[in-house]
Amino acid sequence: MAEPASMEVTEPLAPGEAQKSGVRPADRHGLLKHSREFLDFFWDIAKPQQETRLEATEKLLEYLRAKPKGSSEMKYALKRLITGLGGGREAARPCYSLALAQLLQSFEDIPLGSILQQIQEKHDLQKVKKGMMRPALFGNLFGVLALFQSGRLVKDSEALMKSVKLLQALGQHYNHLQEQPQKALVDILSQVPEAALQEILPKVLKPDLNSVLGSPEHLELFLLAQQKVPEKLEKLMGPVNLFSDENIPRLVTVLKTVANSVKKERKLPTVALDLLRLALQEDKFPWFWKEVVEQGLLKKQFWPASYLCFRLLGAALPLLSKEQLQLVMQGDLIRHYGEHMVTAKLPKQFKFAPEMNEYVGAFLEGCRGDPERQLALVVAFTSITNQGLPVVPTFWRVVQFLSPTALKGYVAWLQDMFLQPDLDSLVDFSTNNQKKTQDTSFHGPERAVFRLRKWIILRLVSIVDNLHVEKEEALIEEVARFCFFHSFFETKKPTSQIPESEQHFTLPLDGRTREVVCGAFFSLLQTLSTQFRLAPEQTADGRPWTYHLVQFADVLLNHSRNVAPLTAFTTQQRQAWDRMLKTLKELDTLSSEAKATAFQHLLLLVGIHLFKSPAESCDLLGDIQTCIKKSLGEKTRRTRSKATNPQEPPWVEVLVEILLSLLAQPSHLMRQVARSVFGHICAHLTLRALQLILDVLNPEESQDEDDNVVVTDDSEEQLLGGAEDKSSDGEDSKGSKVSESEEESDDDDSDEEDRDGDVDQGFREQLMAVLQAGKALGGADSEDDNDDEELGDEAMMALDKSLASLFAEQKLRIQARKDEKNKLQKEKALRRDFQIRVLDLIEVLVTKQPENPLVLELLEPLLLVIRRSMRSNSSAKQEQDLLHKTARIFTHHLCRSRHYCRTAGDRVETLYARLERLVQQAGQQADSSVALYHFNASLYLLRVLRGSTVDKPARKAQKKEKASKDASSQPQGPEMLCKSLLPIVVEHVTSHTRPRHQVQACLLLQKTLPTRELRVCFKDPEWKQLMGQTLGKVTEILRTLGEAETKSGHQKDLAALELLNTLFRNFHHEKLTMDLTAVLGVLQSQQLRLQQRLQQGEHSAGSSRLHDLYWQAMKFLGVQRPKSEKDTKEAPQATQQSPVSMKRKKKGFLPETKKRKKHKPEATTQEAAAAKPEATSGDQPPSAGKKKKKKKKMKKTKSPALSQMNGTPAAKSPTPEPPAVSPSTPTKTPKPQKKTQKLAQVNEATPLPHQSPEEPVAKKRQKKLPQKGVSGKSPQSALPRKKARLSLAIRSPSLLQSGAKKVQLRKAKKL
Repeated sequence: MAEPASMEVTEPLAPGEAQKSGVRPADRHGLLKHSREFLDFFWDIAKPQQETRLEATEKLLEYLRAKPKGSSEMKYALKRLITGLGGGREAARPCYSLALAQLLQSFEDIPLGSILQQIQEKHDLQKVKKGMMRPALFGNLFGVLALFQSGRLVKDSEALMKSVKLLQALGQHYNHLQEQPQKALVDILSQVPEAALQEILPKVLKPDLNSVLGSPEHLELFLLAQQKVPEKLEKLMGPVNLFSDENIPRLVTVLKTVANSVKKERKLPTVALDLLRLALQEDKFPWFWKEVVEQGLLKKQFWPASYLCFRLLGAALPLLSKEQLQLVMQGDLIRHYGEHMVTAKLPKQFKFAPEMNEYVGAFLEGCRGDPERQLALVVAFTSITNQGLPVVPTFWRVVQFLSPTALKGYVAWLQDMFLQPDLDSLVDFSTNNQKKTQDTSFHGPERAVFRLRKWIILRLVSIVDNLHVEKEEALIEEVARFCFFHSFFETKKPTSQIPESEQHFTLPLDGRTREVVCGAFFSLLQTLSTQFRLAPEQTADGRPWTYHLVQFADVLLNHSRNVAPLTAFTTQQRQAWDRMLKTLKELDTLSSEAKATAFQHLLLLVGIHLFKSPAESCDLLGDIQTCIKKSLGEKTRRTRSKATNPQEPPWVEVLVEILLSLLAQPSHLMRQVARSVFGHICAHLTLRALQLILDVLNPEESQDEDDNVVVTDDSEEQLLGGAEDKSSDGEDSKGSKVSESEEESDDDDSDEEDRDGDVDQGFREQLMAVLQAGKALGGADSEDDNDDEELGDEAMMALDKSLASLFAEQKLRIQARKDEKNKLQKEKALRRDFQIRVLDLIEVLVTKQPENPLVLELLEPLLLVIRRSMRSNSSAKQEQDLLHKTARIFTHHLCRSRHYCRTAGDRVETLYARLERLVQQAGQQADSSVALYHFNASLYLLRVLRGSTVDKPARKAQKKEKASKDASSQPQGPEMLCKSLLPIVVEHVTSHTRPRHQVQACLLLQKTLPTRELRVCFKDPEWKQLMGQTLGKVTEILRTLGEAETKSGHQKDLAALELLNTLFRNFHHEKLTMDLTAVLGVLQSQQLRLQQRLQQGEHSAGSSRLHDLYWQAMKFLGVQRPKSEKDTKEAPQATQQSPVSMKRKKKGFLPETKKRKKHKPEATTQEAAAAKPEATSGDQPPSAGKKKKKKKKMKKTKSPALSQMNGTPAAKSPTPEPPAVSPSTPTKTPKPQKKTQKLAQVNEATPLPHQSPEEPVAKKRQKKLPQKGVSGKSPQSALPRKKARLSLAIRSPSLLQSGAKKVQLRKAKKL
């Protein structure tokens, strides 16, 4: 293969030589030799998008690989990339550097020395101007980085030495490059082999300790040499003790500098970690940590330095032994870290806790084989406390990496710290604000112990709650027994049979701590119950955890000498406990049944609650046991028992009352248990049991209760709303001082409003009486004109006492009134919360028993709840939650359910009455959303009624025959309801309502009238009367066709025309004879208006649809759509075209110059045009000079479209008066015409709505008309002249259609 002619870029010629030789100036950069695609690569490389840069670089490399070696493209690419290293855009320099590195990595035959030489020549620091010094410096720096990133620099010693020298030269320009050259030098030297490093080290490192400690880069280079070539370093600098006392200030300064440099990157500098490793290597870690880190960096009070210390601590964890871990976790640094965790609470503050969690998690995961170090670290972080409260959260997730041994040791440490708190072993601290406002009486050791014990018990529960923690079954049981024992029992005499009795307290448990432990225990119980539901066999014997806890409680009760419950059981309560255990044993035999398992779970939980509330739980246990026995032995007892007590309520009602009482407790666990048990008994639910649930949601009773809370005064309503908001948001704003101050100010404002608003007339009268009495006492000796004279001292004192007592009484009355309001408001909130919980039972019922007839009883109560909540203006959270949950259950689980009740039975009449009531209520609602809920309920009842009539089996053949006979005469079901509703819908078509209501009425009629089931419900006269009424209403609404100015009005016109077309189809299908004269007149009167609006472009989105529907209706009436309709649509577009667009040739059409022109004189054309009206009359025969082929075509043509230019058929004679048609004479609905009818039959018959075989011919003629005109006028020019003559047939298309067809045949032959 021959080499390219020119391998190098052509040099430009001198101006004189160019003029002498006549040659054009040379292509200086060789751009003319390269394609546009190749040049675009370099533009894409400099773009900010990373994907675009990488893709352009890959394409450039593929392009260059396809070229031969030493091609001009390669030389241009190298020159272009080297030029881009020092470009003006700073963001493009790294892009070109990376592209150059990949290019050098792909083409290893390119020598690095030549590339480095080209870089230095292009960005020569000696020749560059002062203004271009900065780009040249960065060009050299990025060039060296490109060589290093290619991976070939460390292998080329010559290029490596030159690069090192260049970086040293660049290091002198600190103002522009700062420490970047030194960092690049350290990165390069860290990758070179030891032999090369020994050769380069004397040239880059000065044998001076002051120089080494002068900058982080020099120190990092020293540490690199110390790590890789320590012998060469010692020979160069001699023995160096870096960790001496005199070097501490300089080390701290260097570390502070490097901490400030990585402030934005938030990473650990390499020099700090190398110093730590060197200290560990030389056994000087304690000195380094204490002197440099804690006494040096921390004393600077500089947050970047503190974050450097935190990162250094996290990175050092895997490198430290157990003793060293204890050293670093007991010092000032870890206390400083705790202060940071406590104070960094604001959203915008930087929080180091997530980063430290990553360090700790990585350490624990990496040393799972060393449980001692794991335990030491976790205990150390737990020991960081703020006045007794550990700073790490109770849900600290790093414990999931603990090994089982370490986790067991950690739980044991937590229990020991709970029993015997050792505050001295903790790293406790107080923040600056706490020190300023510290009260020794409040911040005592008792408070610290309480805070510590509270955290520990929650930490134990969260360990069991965390599913990711690998824990043994014995550990779970140990934590559960620990919490249960210390919640409800105390030790009298230790015994080995109860390990918990051998646990001693250094400080006794107070009542607050026991309440916390009790709450934590029931939270743990909820977790164990949830896990039991997900994994039933989580214990070895397959029993739930609650069963083991009940057995443990029975053991504790039997050892009354050793332990005693905090609240002693009475004889009745102990008997209830024993009966519960007996019932549990009976349920074990029926454990295969799901209902027995649910009852067992309920018994266990209520039995455990016996220790918390003995009196209430004792009664519940007795009722539950009775219900269980009746429910499980219901069938056998019915056969054996001779008589039952009629006054005794069924067991399901008693159990429902028990579940409601459990839901009244603020326990999420009880809420879950109630749902679970109710799901198993809802199949046995009775109407009375359901009514017990609905009584809680009964809006009437709730409204009566709400009337007691309603306050007429506006200020009092505002006070109640503020109390609601404050009670709901109080927990969230507990930690913010700003929000607390705002709440206090709001409370002050509300107090002032209460003072102003609560001044009643009685207080005013008392105040006036006191003032008048004081005036009488002091004004006895005063004159009448001296009203402003001051009172005496005694009178003034007496008046002050009277006023003080009066205002004190008023203040007490106001406070009592306010307390009463708050009490009622809290009761209302609790009542709403209870109703929300009761909705769980209704949700379970409609989900698990959707086909139960009792579900139908839920419609109206749920609608009443929705209506009441929508009408209330309360913005309380409970009210909104109640509304949302009720609406969700009603809509998704009830109305939209696929399964519903199909056996109405004897409730059909009741359901019809309920359906009528719901429809009436829907029409009376002021809110459309509430009306929609009632409408959905009505549809649901229609589904039920339809399902009950369709799916109801006929048991006897006679009933089947009778039902089939009566089906056509008297149908039953939703069709009859639809029949009774149709007149109402018809009236709404033209009623004075909103346009959208009229649209809905039209749509309903359009959907229902064609149905066959509805037609069966009507007799023929009734059906014809209904059709006539509907047609009249539609005709009335069409009188305003085309006048709509709004979107809703336009939709009304569309719906009316669609309904009219539906009626026409119905007339044709059933062969009804209707009077269509009025409809035709109304439609023809609106034609001109519709055409004008279409030309003006109004409502362009739906005007074409409206026009199509209009002509579809006119087609049913026998009036065909004229050709001019399409021409008028195209004419404005043709006139608005620009001259440039007119010159363009249409695809598929010949230009005007290529068309064949007929050589006719102009007079002949005018005579032919004048002869057209004569041919319209039909007296003259068609011309005989036409070809036979045209005659055959004319015989096939049957469409009157040519003569109907104005939407009306042509008449036989030009008489000005139309034939009289009596309005009483009904115009028959046109019938369809078969395609095989002959021309004579067509002329004699009435116009037909379906003439599809003729339309294509008319369209072809319509398209050919503009091409035949020689005068250049539009084919619409004949429209004004013919309009007057053709207007005769406007009112009677059915009588004059035949004449129109004859006229068109003759016209077509003439064409």
